[in-house]
Amino acid sequence: MIGKTIQPEIRELIERRDFNSLRQVFNDWLPVDLAELISDLPENEQAIVFRLLSRELADETFEYLEFDVQKNLLEALAKEDVRHILNSMSPDDRTALLEELPAAVVKELLSLLSAEQLKVAQTLLGYPEGSVGRLMTTDYLSVKESWTTTQVMEHIRKYGKDSETINVIYVVNDLGKLIDEIRIRELLLAPLDEPVHKIMDRKFIALKAADEQMVAVETFKREDRVALPVVDSAGMLLGIVTVDDVFDVAEEEETEDIQKFGGVEALEDPYMDSSLFEVIKKRAVWLVVLFVGEMLTATAMSFFEEELAKAVVLATFIPLIISSGGNSGSQAATLIIRALALGEISLTDWWNVMRREILSGLALGTVLGFIGFIRILIWSLIFGMYGSHWLLIGGVVGVSLLGVVLLGTLSGSMLPLLLQRFGADPATSSAPFVATIVDVAGIIIYFTVAATVLKGILL
Repeated sequence: MIGKTIQPEIRELIERRDFNSLRQVFNDWLPVDLAELISDLPENEQAIVFRLLSRELADETFEYLEFDVQKNLLEALAKEDVRHILNSMSPDDRTALLEELPAAVVKELLSLLSAEQLKVAQTLLGYPEGSVGRLMTTDYLSVKESWTTTQVMEHIRKYGKDSETINVIYVVNDLGKLIDEIRIRELLLAPLDEPVHKIMDRKFIALKAADEQMVAVETFKREDRVALPVVDSAGMLLGIVTVDDVFDVAEEEETEDIQKFGGVEALEDPYMDSSLFEVIKKRAVWLVVLFVGEMLTATAMSFFEEELAKAVVLATFIPLIISSGGNSGSQAATLIIRALALGEISLTDWWNVMRREILSGLALGTVLGFIGFIRILIWSLIFGMYGSHWLLIGGVVGVSLLGVVLLGTLSGSMLPLLLQRFGADPATSSAPFVATIVDVAGIIIYFTVAATVLKGILL
């Protein structure tokens, strides 16, 4: 394997333009390693190195390249080379590339496809963006139930090299409707004259072409499969989806959720490939929203100016109170959003979630409230702080922490469920957003408790 840093000997051969030696070296490399090397090269050298590869090796390497490198090579390579690459790509990888390109470029590239591949490309691009149909490939093996094991094996030998996978063979009827799937292991262990219908159990899992891609992700997780068939509404076999494409979808979705949870609009491209303006724009939206939210905290504090003026000591505990509520809310939001993403809970579990979080909030709030009270007790005994009313101040801080932490856990756990109930992305109940809500409410809780307990004493 080659690391992120280009090997010195390779760099030396490139600078010396010793193309014969490079070509010999690359013949022993794996396509994935070549793709990593080419991606690490400057743009003006990527096409030079790519042209040194044999046609077969170049075809395999191209599919491992990142989208921006693929686009750079399509611009740099000769038209005939581009034609060969596009026609040799697996349909799913080609679709993924084409949907990243401008419409005018896609139209030009489609004109380079053979009639057969053009039909496939147009069919896959015709499915809605974000659907399973955009993920599937038409490179699969299908057989008839009347065939014998010998006929199936001959079919595999003849056409298997063009299939995305031969781990599973799909059985269709005369109309092309999927009726079963058979693992290659079952075929290898069956007698040579055994008809396929005797091996079949007619039990299979299939995806719908119109399903959202996250449905495919969840199905792969649940079924622990490397490939799944894709059918239309009538059950006709259209193609298959393989686990490598599903991994890409899962990674994109999790990246988007993490960015949203951190208070950032999801970036469409990798961080280093996004323009500075794009990064600023995506971050600015949420920062403005959160800033306006924090202004509500200042507004809430303004209602208690009189109390603050009479008992300045209360101000010293404000960061402690609101940060504890924000932290508890962020914890709860993280747990619930992840549980929703993994399918561990659903909207119907809202009452069980609320009950657990009430108990958790009371327990955690009691612990923090007790620690806050002990802190005031120790400072009072050692440093003589807080005067003769330290006990009441400690009670205010302790009770306020209990209330704010309870509020934080409830808001952090219920807000994701509420957003999902109304069709929004639960990840948008980001940690900063929950913290802002709890900050405002925390100030109100703190000063309400203080006004109640200390009225006529300090206030």
